[in-house]
Amino acid sequence: MALRRLLLSTALFGAAYGGLVQKPNLVVPPAFGPYAAEVKEMFVGSYEAYKTYAWGFDDLYPMSKTGGNGRNGWGATIVDSMSTMYIMGLTDLFEEAVEFSSKIDFTQSKIPDKVSVFETTIRFLGGLLSAYEMSDGKYPALIERATELTDKMAYAWIGDNNIPHGFLNFTDNTAFIARTNIAEAGTLLLEWETLSKHTGNNTYAELTLRSQRHIASLPSPFPGLAVTWIQPDTGEWIGGYITWGGAADSYYEYLIKHARLSNTDDHLFADVWATAVDSSIHNLMKTSTVGNFTYLADFDSNSTIRHIGSHLACFHGGNWIYGGKLINNETIVNYGLDLVEGCWNTYSNTPSGIGPESFGYASSEGEYSGDTEPISDKQREFYNRTGFYPRNTNYILRPEVLESNFYAWRATGDTKYLERAVSAIKAFKKNLLAPSGGYASLDDVTLVEGPKLDFTESFWYAETLKYLYLTFDDPNHINIDEWVFNTEAHPFKAPLPKDTYAAPSRYQRPAPTRAWVLQGDPEDVDPGYYSVNPDRPGPTSAQRIFDTWN
Repeated sequence: MALRRLLLSTALFGAAYGGLVQKPNLVVPPAFGPYAAEVKEMFVGSYEAYKTYAWGFDDLYPMSKTGGNGRNGWGATIVDSMSTMYIMGLTDLFEEAVEFSSKIDFTQSKIPDKVSVFETTIRFLGGLLSAYEMSDGKYPALIERATELTDKMAYAWIGDNNIPHGFLNFTDNTAFIARTNIAEAGTLLLEWETLSKHTGNNTYAELTLRSQRHIASLPSPFPGLAVTWIQPDTGEWIGGYITWGGAADSYYEYLIKHARLSNTDDHLFADVWATAVDSSIHNLMKTSTVGNFTYLADFDSNSTIRHIGSHLACFHGGNWIYGGKLINNETIVNYGLDLVEGCWNTYSNTPSGIGPESFGYASSEGEYSGDTEPISDKQREFYNRTGFYPRNTNYILRPEVLESNFYAWRATGDTKYLERAVSAIKAFKKNLLAPSGGYASLDDVTLVEGPKLDFTESFWYAETLKYLYLTFDDPNHINIDEWVFNTEAHPFKAPLPKDTYAAPSRYQRPAPTRAWVLQGDPEDVDPGYYSVNPDRPGPTSAQRIFDTWN
């Protein structure tokens, strides 16, 4: 590790060395240092509640003081927490978790539910591999369990399919035949290629590269921006919905992170990512009529802009900062910082100090959100005060706003991002702390200390508390130029960075056709809201946007 840091330091000051994200010589001011210990205490309290009331289960129910299995009964919270424990120096908890994880039988689901290839990859496979790498290979049983698990998940590819099916029956190794989405099919590569690295079996990387390359190469309504839904058996799009939110988000994240983690000479991935960002700037980026906040809209199957955002989508600011630095494009970095401001607005302007699951806004182009009902008087009044309005008022312990805040701090060194993280700590303690000592979800962020929801997902331990902790931790401890985080915030060891990850020339995608774009999806899902919208006439107000690409 010392040699790696010496080489990285040399790279930082090399005359022509680029591809670096973290601000050189970054130091957390002494006034903010104690907050790392405070977040660590939050983690320990949360995890002790899990150990007391839900040990061995996937999830803690912090209000009723029990546990449940939402991830096939393999102890998701334990596996998902290991990398956070290691980073925080919680050696006893880490070794206990490794002991448990080393003995999981992944050949059978403990509950009759389907096995999600996506969720299992990012939480279980990612957690096992990261714990193995962070502990310098001390626990080979983690690779054995990772291999056993991934050999089962490989049945998601049927025959010559490029796109895997999203769900499996682990009892008979059959896939549930259904449509999937680009997040499910395109958020496997970091983990599977890391397993290939440690096993020498390149099949894992080849399968997921096949999927990622297929999605990145399909014609789409806007260059680089993939349609959300895809049919695994045909490899063709379903409908035309485009979003940076749920069901799409981490596909874009993995395009640029694969380029960084692999140092591949294939420019397809980084360039398609950059093209997607460029298309988003020209077509999806909107400014609110109140407060001038920057948001990314969705684009539906009727070629209509939807003025909506979501907590899930708020990873985009950090992703643009990260990728913009890698390709030496400060314009993208600055737009990323603008997106961070817009998402932080959804925290700073709620009574609870916490942002909602999804939100809407208005721009100079209108306020259409995809909802069949117009904005209510209450929502409009909220918007006129804040520059956004909640659509789904829940907060289910998601990390994305704090994730982007973390990247903004590490890239710029601006202490306002530390101040925001402090305010999040205070808001969490005030609104989420349960009698069990765990942290519960929140029913309505527009209320102060409102009703709680009895559920704690494993990503609270894996992501939310990790990003909060790392915001105040010594930046050289887990330097983001030495580690690449998977979408569940599990760090993987990265090679020394290249000069730049930008392609020498733009990757030319096939031109879309208007006839294809105007095909509607009979189940037009708005992933930012998780609801099915009824059929309606297709407004054409955004058609002029599409015209610019033909």
